[in-house]
Amino acid sequence: MKKSSNSFEKRRKELARKEKQRQKAEKREQRERERAARPPGQEDEDPDIAGIVPGPQPRDEEEA
Repeated sequence: MKKSSNSFEKRRKELARKEKQRQKAEKREQRERERAARPPGQEDEDPDIAGIVPGPQPRDEEEA
């Protein structure tokens, strides 16, 4: 009778799945806390393009 090992394996998988869900919930809560602690205005501005003005740029004196 090897039937009982299947239930142990199933239980182990269930516990692993619950642990993973718990970790994901902790990460989600941490991201929410970080988002709430961030000063306003930072979420709208991408740091890679901060300070860049769209449209025609002023001419360099060397090019003129």
